[in-house]
Amino acid sequence: MSVYKSIMQGLNEAVEYEKGNLNAKASKCTVNPVPDFAPSEIKEVRASLNMTQSTFAAVMGVSIKTVEAWEAGINKPIGTARRMLSMLQKDNTLPMKFDIVSESV
Repeated sequence: MSVYKSIMQGLNEAVEYEKGNLNAKASKCTVNPVPDFAPSEIKEVRASLNMTQSTFAAVMGVSIKTVEAWEAGINKPIGTARRMLSMLQKDNTLPMKFDIVSESV
């Protein structure tokens, strides 16, 4: 199929969907649950990145006080912070790969 035909097919499907004549296709996938993190595990993730609490907080998009509270067990990360921690735990090169940090820390 040519690029033109593919674009036209997509536009026609969008118009039909908007008119209510076409149902959206559902994709089937399993979303793995987000794990909980113990304070020691959070500190291990940060240590694997060779980051200070300040730098780690900036990477995570939270305050230094938040990271301190996580590592002290006062507060627990929730939602996207837990997902990001799980991703960093599996691949500590993500901050470099996604240009979150510009050089090794």
